[in-house]
Amino acid sequence: MTKRIRRREDADPSEGLQKYGDTRFADPTNKKYPIDTPGRIKAAWAYIHQPSNAAKYTAAERRTIQNRIRKAARARKVELPDPAEFVELMKEVRRRKRAEE
Repeated sequence: MTKRIRRREDADPSEGLQKYGDTRFADPTNKKYPIDTPGRIKAAWAYIHQPSNAAKYTAAERRTIQNRIRKAARARKVELPDPAEFVELMKEVRRRKRAEE
């Protein structure tokens, strides 16, 4: 398992710091996926499972990020949602949004 995550060209770590403050991130290199509160832990879990976000990382990097999120969830006794259900829910939300336009 990789512990180091490469610097992404499309990410600006200073934006993560500005938006979330100096907190713990599942991807500390790029300051993505804050894991300091139960809500952020659940959001990080959901977002790393979105295909568009997952595609920005190697399989080893995704495993590292997911393991960091799981560890934070265990520490705070947060139940993580089923990622497949979230991905399907987001597809439905996007479909409805396009239908309204």
